[in-house]
Amino acid sequence: MIVAGYLLAVLIGIILGLIGGGGSMLTLPLLVYIFGVDIVSATGYTMFIVGVTGAVGAFSYIKNGWVNLKNAIAFGIPSMLIVFLTRNWLMPQIPMVIFQYNAFQLTKPDFIMLLFAVIMVAASMAMIKKSKPVVPQLIAPMNLKMIVLNGIVVGLVSGFVGAGGGFLIIPALVIFSKLPMKAAIGTSLMIITANSIVGFSGEWGNHQMDWNLLLSVTSATVIGIFVGTKVSTKIDGANLKPVFGWFVLLMGIYIVVKETLLK
Repeated sequence: MIVAGYLLAVLIGIILGLIGGGGSMLTLPLLVYIFGVDIVSATGYTMFIVGVTGAVGAFSYIKNGWVNLKNAIAFGIPSMLIVFLTRNWLMPQIPMVIFQYNAFQLTKPDFIMLLFAVIMVAASMAMIKKSKPVVPQLIAPMNLKMIVLNGIVVGLVSGFVGAGGGFLIIPALVIFSKLPMKAAIGTSLMIITANSIVGFSGEWGNHQMDWNLLLSVTSATVIGIFVGTKVSTKIDGANLKPVFGWFVLLMGIYIVVKETLLK
């Protein structure tokens, strides 16, 4: 099972390298269901893993000029602010028992996992659905209002469940800034890295963290993103999104069933 966990970690990196988002959706269930990390801690672990992996992936895109700094700043600043507020203020305010009725009890870990499952289903729909082609432009007017709004939404998603939010960032950059797909992926990886660093900063100094596990899983995803970015020059990641979307949808449904009916 542990070997399978590390193979999945490599796969997460490959997916991030190929399509720039969505792969991080698998990191939280990987940590919780295979490596046995508690849900609240796993959201912090996810940020570290996704952040380091995203930074490695972003480097090759920066080197090739496929990062739009203006969009990264416009999207990243509100996103990072919301991530910081969510991790350091909002998350600690959530009680351990959110709702209770007779024998039924909705705990904080249950809430986070169910919220994550809902996000997974939403992400899968975005991946499966064929989007209308957008004419890319390296220099185009930016819809600042929509970019900032999406940055806030991504900040909330990242802050609550640790996922990078690439499935939201990439379409926003393509639609509202008319970026080419490769530029959107590179810019997305840069934003994901920044968000993850800010989010994980609140976990720093936590001596209960399993650094051996954290660094070993991160190493596996980094290997994967090297493979993914290399393969992305030969394969159009957009063609793989629907297939991966169906997989994410099944995972989301599984989590809902496991956290409700199989408790």
